[in-house]
Amino acid sequence: MSRLDNLDEMSTQQVGTGSFGFTATNLDVLGATEYTLVGLAVDASSSVYEFESDLNSAIGAIVESCVHSPRCDNLMLRLSQFSSNLQEIHGFKMLSSCNPGDYNGILDVRGATALNDAVVDMCDSMSNYGSSLTKQDFDVNGILFVVTDGDENNSSHGLESAKKAIQDIRRNESLESLITILLGVNIDSTYVKQKLDDYHQQIGFDQFISVGDASPKTLAKLAEFVSKSISSQSQALGTGGPSQAIPTSLGI
Repeated sequence: MSRLDNLDEMSTQQVGTGSFGFTATNLDVLGATEYTLVGLAVDASSSVYEFESDLNSAIGAIVESCVHSPRCDNLMLRLSQFSSNLQEIHGFKMLSSCNPGDYNGILDVRGATALNDAVVDMCDSMSNYGSSLTKQDFDVNGILFVVTDGDENNSSHGLESAKKAIQDIRRNESLESLITILLGVNIDSTYVKQKLDDYHQQIGFDQFISVGDASPKTLAKLAEFVSKSISSQSQALGTGGPSQAIPTSLGI
């Protein structure tokens, strides 16, 4: 089990490709009829060391905001970190069961950037769990965030595998709709920004947003952006499509 999972309510799930596994809340303990799955994959490579504390705070702020959302009982969050390899911090867990204070110092920063692996892992887990929910007559949609300060340099999966993972989850109807957002943080290099913009288009992300610093103010804005996007997508559940009210910038 992962670091913040509830052993009584969650179990390990296997992904069809066999590449990764994940944990998720057991269906028999779910009390609502509809859910928005939130996938948050955060870069924990050594280059985020200087703003690690503020990045941890941003994760806690996202959870804090969602915990107080009117849709809290309809949100499930899976949090992973990626560096030279992947680590699930916790599986798909009810936001009402999340304690924002648990995310202090949660990232284990070191190594390189396995960006493709992070995309494949999160897409596969959302597709797999979404399919399980749909088969049991739950209404379910999703929103995926990948937060990074650099380009891919250490994955076992290639670019085409990451692209296919996003295509597959859109095609297999495991989710009513899916929004995918790539967030570049502390991107002061024009070269890196262009590489990530190219990556977002090649892979098929819906949005790419890049910010030039990782100050506490900027990361607070990032947390606000993420929480507003989650809320908008959750409110769109049942409409048959993705939210049309997702923010287009961090507002800075």
